[in-house]
Amino acid sequence: MDNGVSNLAGSLSTSIGQNGCAAIYPAMLVVMVAPAVGRPITPSFFILMVVVITFASIGIAGVGGGATFAGITVLSALGLPVGIAGLLVGIEPVIDMARTALNVSDGMVTGLVAAKMTKNIDLSVYNDKSVNLEKKPAAKG
Repeated sequence: MDNGVSNLAGSLSTSIGQNGCAAIYPAMLVVMVAPAVGRPITPSFFILMVVVITFASIGIAGVGGGATFAGITVLSALGLPVGIAGLLVGIEPVIDMARTALNVSDGMVTGLVAAKMTKNIDLSVYNDKSVNLEKKPAAKG
């Protein structure tokens, strides 16, 4: 893969490509909190939620705990109580592992798709199953 493609895909996936942290988690919070406080999820509310999450996700940093701030931002923007998000803080590390796995796989797929679209990938090397990807210990001596 070309260095330019990998650098661009890596840079974008660490800033605006945080789907697990900045999109799915806040949506999950809204879908759990809204009915709990008596707010029905109508089609217009759902569209508003998607728009708010889209704009909020652009400014959320891909750092530990960033998803909590994304969720609180979205809850606040939709007029929902933010205190309920505190109930998930106890299991936040477990949830964070799944969000991080999603974000990393998104970044890798973005790089592969961009490389394939710009014809900067050698598919014979990519599909070669005989390549050993494990690092070998350096020889002493």
